[in-house]
Amino acid sequence: MKRVATAVVLIPVVLLLILRAPAYVLALVVAAVALLGVRELLAMSEHYGVEPIRRPTYIYVLAVFALVGAALTAQTQMLDLGGTLLTLLAAATASIFIFLAVGMARAALPSAYPAAATSVAALLYVAMPLALLLVVRELWAGGFLLLYLFLVVWAGDTFAYYVGRAIGRHKLAPRISPGKTWEGAIASFAGAILVGWAVFAHAPQISSALYSAGLITRRYAYLAKDAPPFAGIIILSASINLAAQIGDLTESLIKRGAGIKDSGTLLPGHGGILDRIDALLFAAPVLWYYAALRVMWQGHL
Repeated sequence: MKRVATAVVLIPVVLLLILRAPAYVLALVVAAVALLGVRELLAMSEHYGVEPIRRPTYIYVLAVFALVGAALTAQTQMLDLGGTLLTLLAAATASIFIFLAVGMARAALPSAYPAAATSVAALLYVAMPLALLLVVRELWAGGFLLLYLFLVVWAGDTFAYYVGRAIGRHKLAPRISPGKTWEGAIASFAGAILVGWAVFAHAPQISSALYSAGLITRRYAYLAKDAPPFAGIIILSASINLAAQIGDLTESLIKRGAGIKDSGTLLPGHGGILDRIDALLFAAPVLWYYAALRVMWQGHL
């Protein structure tokens, strides 16, 4: 019951943020989510015997989101894309040296490298994919693309959960996540493709309805006359689902190794922030690649 109640509250909030919120508001919210996710990951690292570097990691994550926000003030989509990509690459590269340098100040030197590696992993695993969501949002029809992404990820998760519980018999990865089955995974794959196709096939109509209702601005709506080719939609939706399922298993691997059930207790019935965004962290870069290619080619995949 708690799981359903939390979803009922959170889903409308998330949809309003990605469709209607000003860019700076969305950036602040996503940065906060990134900090909470990084905090949970650092806490889990303690179960591996790591003494994490907390405060410098939080400061660095905030700095990355500040830099991404600055890059997105560029005047053209190509500059947005190139500038933000260079910003993220520079931040990722610099993080290795910065966290190792911070580790040099530790009294117990054997703890320096594991702690620095954990901070770099937190940046790449949690903060960077979430930052890419901000980039996609500010590209052409970005609000609609994020709506599509969330619906595909949620559909895959829902199909996997209910089909897996109903008819799941063959374990997918028993050592990592005993509850997941091949039946659930296949249902997730098929459901995500079906929902992804339905959303994109009716993209102009959905965007027009949302625009008429005042739930999306013209900048973020998909108002093109035609949807992308059928094959492109299927490939994109399938790729997002596969990435999402791997993301789910990856977080399960981290938790299993740490010997814990949930990454946190922030969301009643759902666990922690990472428990809710684990699939999204792997799916977001896939959508970013799609959006980036579309901007460069000025067409549809």
